[in-house]
Amino acid sequence: MSDTSTSGGYVRRLRPWDAAMIVVGGIIGGGIFLNPGIAAQRTESGLALLLMWVGAGVLTLIGALCYAELGARRPHAGGSYIYLRDAFGPLAGFLFGWTMLLVIYSGSSAAVATIFASYAASVFGLPPTIATPLAAGALVFVALINLFGLRLGAQVQNLFTLLKLLAVAVLVVCGLFLAGAGGRGLLGTDPQFADVGFMGAALPVLFAYSGFTYLNNLAGEVAEPQRTLPRALIIGMLLVIAAYALVNLAYLAVLGHAGLAASHTPAADVMQRVFGTAGAKLIAIGIAISTLGFCNITLVAGARVLQVMGEDGLFFRSVARLHPVHRTPNVALLLLSGWAVVLVLSGSYGQLLDYATFGDWLACAVGVGTLFWYRHKEGSQASFHVPGYPLLPLIFIATVGLVVVQSLRASPQNTGMGLLIMAAGIPVYVIWRRLFSRVTS
Repeated sequence: MSDTSTSGGYVRRLRPWDAAMIVVGGIIGGGIFLNPGIAAQRTESGLALLLMWVGAGVLTLIGALCYAELGARRPHAGGSYIYLRDAFGPLAGFLFGWTMLLVIYSGSSAAVATIFASYAASVFGLPPTIATPLAAGALVFVALINLFGLRLGAQVQNLFTLLKLLAVAVLVVCGLFLAGAGGRGLLGTDPQFADVGFMGAALPVLFAYSGFTYLNNLAGEVAEPQRTLPRALIIGMLLVIAAYALVNLAYLAVLGHAGLAASHTPAADVMQRVFGTAGAKLIAIGIAISTLGFCNITLVAGARVLQVMGEDGLFFRSVARLHPVHRTPNVALLLLSGWAVVLVLSGSYGQLLDYATFGDWLACAVGVGTLFWYRHKEGSQASFHVPGYPLLPLIFIATVGLVVVQSLRASPQNTGMGLLIMAAGIPVYVIWRRLFSRVTS
């Protein structure tokens, strides 16, 4: 492990194993335990459902390969913000950071923290009224851990990720080997379910795959980033694709396609079938741990974006400060965590998250688009190159673009409001530039 400081003041303490666990932990949150039922309602058979999950995984892997090259070219803290700023100017970078702070990262953390609180309350028999303060406390807890250095935070994150993988493994073993369903109708067609097409079924599946870009936000703290970032992204994504495919096989083996489509809590239903109430509580603990780990990565990754924005003069200078001992952006971390807590307490986070859920994937597509600018500007001088360039990046951008269009058509009010939130950042940026002349270009 290298402790070499970067020009931005961070220390490269994340080893390959830590980086891979961040990729896995940033993707596997609560989606795989909840969304397969929604996806099953929008597909006509178990085979179509499995192909959807694997296909979305392959698409995400393409995006991860693109981000692997971007990270190898710019192995610095900030991730997508850096790429957008370099390729399209400071306004593009600011709009990403603006939406990230107000909605995408903070709203995701708030929503997932609430899922954590609801499952934790059910396990310990706590009243529903405790859910909101418990969710806020969870966000404060993960923020406090990371105030004392990324090494401690990475160790805790590794534990969270290993425990969530254990929960996935238990679910798969129970579903495929212990439930005794025999796989009847596993891949058969259910005519009562209408096939709404790839895009309609893809939305909840792609949501479960979001988060693969978080590692790039922490690139300034990755040891030997030109080698580690590509390897961690590829290994992490392959682990996630395998886990998601096996979990869906387990759901289908126990519940069948029709049963999965009717289930709002497929993981709990599978474990209930095998071990009764004790099984349902066991998987509830696993889901709670999984969601807590997701919140941890989201807040840590988002804080690095704010810190770099502060360095560039696109945000308050105070958020650019690193702790003199731990070399962590504590002010930025507390700001992002505090806003996420406000969203939890206000109860408005759910609507905000609906407004801009598609914004995360839109930012991913635009981020991949910057790869063409880097190739034009710098040529092929990079330690890692996307295979199949330019075809694979174009496939990713086109497919995500279709998903965004489908989101606008399916829910014009929510996605339209998301676009308005992004657009509102433009006058804020103009005012900021006029008030502060120290913006770097």
